Amino acid sequence: MSPTAIAVVAGLLGFALGVSGLIALRVSGRGRRARADVQEPTLPEGTADVLAVIGRAYVVVDGVDGVVRASPAAYAFGLVRGHTVVHDQMLEMIRRARRSGVIEEQRVELSRGPFQTGAVVLDVRVAPIAGEYILLLADDQTEIVRAQSIRNDFVANVSHELKTPVGAIGLLAEAIEDAAEDEEAVRRFAQRLHKESARLTALVQDIIELSRLQGADVVTEGRPVDLGRVIADAVDRNRFPAETKGIELAVGGRVTRPVFGDPDLLVTAVRNLIDNAVHYSPEGTRVGIGVRERNGMAQISVTDQGPGIPEDEQDRIFERFYRVDVARSRRTGGTGLGLSIVKHVMSQHGGEATVWSQPGRGSTFTLTIPQIEGADDPGEAAQTAPGASARPAPDRAHPTPETSTPRPVAPAARAGSTEDRQ
Repeated sequence: MSPTAIAVVAGLLGFALGVSGLIALRVSGRGRRARADVQEPTLPEGTADVLAVIGRAYVVVDGVDGVVRASPAAYAFGLVRGHTVVHDQMLEMIRRARRSGVIEEQRVELSRGPFQTGAVVLDVRVAPIAGEYILLLADDQTEIVRAQSIRNDFVANVSHELKTPVGAIGLLAEAIEDAAEDEEAVRRFAQRLHKESARLTALVQDIIELSRLQGADVVTEGRPVDLGRVIADAVDRNRFPAETKGIELAVGGRVTRPVFGDPDLLVTAVRNLIDNAVHYSPEGTRVGIGVRERNGMAQISVTDQGPGIPEDEQDRIFERFYRVDVARSRRTGGTGLGLSIVKHVMSQHGGEATVWSQPGRGSTFTLTIPQIEGADDPGEAAQTAPGASARPAPDRAHPTPETSTPRPVAPAARAGSTEDRQ
């Protein structure tokens, strides 16, 4: 065969191979596109727009329980990880809805995160939508359930706390009646009756005060407050019980700018701390009240010379009705609400209440409150706008009892109430 013929044949063969390869490539591409179309499920038109404005966490799954679409909230709640619905309880609801075609509704409490720590309470609604898809909607009810639980616990605690003085008053009244002929016994029972009555009165007053705090709106009803006057008033109200135990109330430091808030609530918070300090300090000692300002925050510290608080108890002392020493609290008539009131007052004012304590070295409670910007001294408080802002302070150090140098306060005649530390 001639060279020319060989070249022609080779060219034809090359052309045929090229055409075959091109055809194979196109067929392969169509197959891949077809498979891709099958593997990538799509939602009915308009579904994504509706889900975007529904305002709840949502998950859409296909016929094999694979996640087609999920909202960021669904991932935040831990319902979805990758393309998988995490919780078996959710999967079971999805499968029941798929089998029956009926909407499934349930309130569930689920653990959050891979370490199964924390919990979230959700109202879940599962419904079939177009084709094979299942829609899961989740509405977060965690805060509502927590608030209901706190309210129920509070009612139960109040009922329990009221039973003790009310029952004691009833028994003492019967004892007085039975011992009518015994003058000494009547006098003894009458003294105890008076003590239980005072305790019941203090408890009711604290409950009313706590309820008032929860309904107070410091933001709209507050005004610039001079902390110097707040401290002076709180010290004045605790002067009588302090003098009864021979305890000196000493104040040190000053602030140059006012804070924004309710002066009566702030006096209540400081008064409760001083009252606790007086109750826990031995006779003939001193209670220090220090005030200072740092980074736009005012700090009021109350230091006692009491027995101190164990470290494992310090996180709980601001809880309602919690007492470190229950027996002592019963003897002194404490209600267990004093520090809870302090915490709520600080929360209303955008501040915080902290404690430093060591057994055998006493305790220091510190109130940290934002100051009003632009007011250089307390005398400018009356000219400061009610909505004045305050700078947050990065430094929230807990002072030790040596934080401030106290100085004596002029004696006053007015007495205050007595509440025991929780």
